[in-house]
Amino acid sequence: MNNNNTESGMGLGWVLVVLFTVLKLMGLISWSWWWVFSPIWITLLIAAVVLIAWSIVAIIKVKENE
Repeated sequence: MNNNNTESGMGLGWVLVVLFTVLKLMGLISWSWWWVFSPIWITLLIAAVVLIAWSIVAIIKVKENE
């Protein structure tokens, strides 16, 4: 039995981007393209904040051990 934990399919962010794009192209929403693609840039922004916070914590721990 093979228990791979690989994810197949699209994540929620990409599903939202596709949905918002279709709605925008059909004229059902009048959002700017910035908001249509917001699931992508919001996800990247959250990842950047987490990476920066993790880096700061790591630097502080290294300085405490010196």
